[in-house]
Amino acid sequence: MKWSNLFIAVMAIFVIAGCNRTVKTTGDDVKKAEEAMFNADMTTNKDAVAGAVATFSKYVEDNPEAADAADVLFKAVEVSINTKQDPQQSIGLVNKLVADYPQFDKNAVALFMLATFVYDEQLHDLDKARETYQQIIDNYPDNPFARDAKISITQLGMTPEELIKMFEEREQLESEE
Repeated sequence: MKWSNLFIAVMAIFVIAGCNRTVKTTGDDVKKAEEAMFNADMTTNKDAVAGAVATFSKYVEDNPEAADAADVLFKAVEVSINTKQDPQQSIGLVNKLVADYPQFDKNAVALFMLATFVYDEQLHDLDKARETYQQIIDNYPDNPFARDAKISITQLGMTPEELIKMFEEREQLESEE
């Protein structure tokens, strides 16, 4: 009787340990999440967006050394920022991308999107937008987005009317030359 109880206890431990194993997110999961984000008419399936960002993030968490990990994380950044779901999530994703993949060629793009669409437009935090633009200028000086960041800094806080007036004045000066 004692041996059977011991056997049952050992088996229970193996079953419980087996149930607690997490399944790694795969490239196929990423592809399925991407496909689910779009309806048949290629409009965004808003119900699938949060799940897609979660799948992309989990893939990177499970496979940080994968050759496509930075690209998948950038996808999460794009979707999160473009759908304006959760600005704090977008901030966290960009920070993770830049910190974990410092040599990734799209970091300047991710930071520019963060500064423009999250800090400036969504949160109206001009100081954070300016700081993020400056980060692009300092860390990616040869990237085309560094030039755009310099211009964006000069335009922070301007109303659409002020921007139009500035462009008209610039156009006037250029036509006089």
